[in-house]
Amino acid sequence: MKKIVSLIVLITLCMAFPLQSFASIDEVITQGLGNNQAAVTIRDMQTGAIIYEHNGEKLMRPASNMKLLTGAAALAVLGGDYRFTTDVYIDGVIINKELNGNLYIKGTGDPTLNNDDFLAFANALKNQGIQKVNGDIVGDDTYFSGNTLPPGVDKIDETYYFGARTSAITMSQNQDFDASTVIITATAGKVGVKPSYEIIPNLSGMTITNQAKTVAKGQKNTMKIERSYNTNRIIISGDLPQGSSKKEWVTLQQPTKNTLQAMQLTLQRAGIQFSKNSEIITAPIPADAKFIHMKKSRALSAILPAFMKLSNNSIADILVKSMGQQQKAKGNLAAGLRVMEEYGESLNIPMDAWILADSSGLSDRNRLTANGLSSLLYEVQQKSYFQTFYQSLPVAGYDERLVGGTLRKRFTTSDVKGKITAKTGYITNVYTLAGYVTGDSGKTYIFTVLLESKTNGIMLIDRTMTALIKDL
Repeated sequence: MKKIVSLIVLITLCMAFPLQSFASIDEVITQGLGNNQAAVTIRDMQTGAIIYEHNGEKLMRPASNMKLLTGAAALAVLGGDYRFTTDVYIDGVIINKELNGNLYIKGTGDPTLNNDDFLAFANALKNQGIQKVNGDIVGDDTYFSGNTLPPGVDKIDETYYFGARTSAITMSQNQDFDASTVIITATAGKVGVKPSYEIIPNLSGMTITNQAKTVAKGQKNTMKIERSYNTNRIIISGDLPQGSSKKEWVTLQQPTKNTLQAMQLTLQRAGIQFSKNSEIITAPIPADAKFIHMKKSRALSAILPAFMKLSNNSIADILVKSMGQQQKAKGNLAAGLRVMEEYGESLNIPMDAWILADSSGLSDRNRLTANGLSSLLYEVQQKSYFQTFYQSLPVAGYDERLVGGTLRKRFTTSDVKGKITAKTGYITNVYTLAGYVTGDSGKTYIFTVLLESKTNGIMLIDRTMTALIKDL
């Protein structure tokens, strides 16, 4: 029986490729990536048939290739037109332009909330005739629950944007939508003097200790801008050569409260005063509070390119909890991951052995197969949201950030530029790439490459894919 099955597989492969081409592909894969550390699957884009596989059923860590499942599931469950909302409420009474009551902010995880929105909140208060708030600022972040810190974030990485905490009330500082961060830029001054710095949007409840110094031009730049673990304290340290600057995205320790503190500072600068007894607290909005303003984010379809092309972890963490809330009425990680599993099962992907620990791929506990991931890439073609999904993927070799994304510096030569549209992935000793590749024949294929236990994985994958294109 095994001989018959093997013969059928061989005949199928020979129909897809000439024997010489198939042997060449196998040689390219095994010599380029190794035998045991790599899993590779190539599918016919039109029929979905597997035309080549190497360890296709081996459970591997996907790194940020996990975002392929998260993105597709989010488009299916939430929809491309889905918008995050942030609502503003008040209670109490207004006397002589003073609100004798509380200001409430209810969030649903909007990763695009920024300082301009805070200014719009100020205008909403002014439209109600309010110039001063005598009560508290109350944040209702109950739309999400569970740990704000996603799995897989090491202690040393928690300060950086890719390890940001997430909550239902958060903010980002530019169009990359790295939620729960502030941006700090330090600029060198006179030699021996501390560099100056600015923070966007503002201190947001953080404190900054500047221990750095300016050194002569040409000396080594050793500056670090980091948040001390489990605190709101940011430390700027090291040497910054004259004529240079350093920019860093620093995460928020308490996303909800830090975001509300940022908002309060912006409101004050816009002319809204607060009583000296006003506090920032978290609590559900009371039923009798008065709604005065809603901020809607751009549609999910417009957010997806920043998520996929730039491999944005915080958006992944927000999407999975949003799916859990929408489908299971539980805005936590476990509920959201179950929704993702159900989505994969609806595509007839054999996921029984898969392990989903998070939605971004940062966790080292995630496991999936190259065959299963390539099946997702085939099945999603049949969905109405496929073009949104496809267009959100990085395009190899294109330097514009929201075109090439994480592939903008890879596959830049004329023979391969633009021939790969795929999601990258990296965690320590894990490198992945999965998507769609057009061979020199002009035909497009679905491919998945999962590589482990290699320190130079990007070079190996790029060299292998460049060679593979010639045989496809």
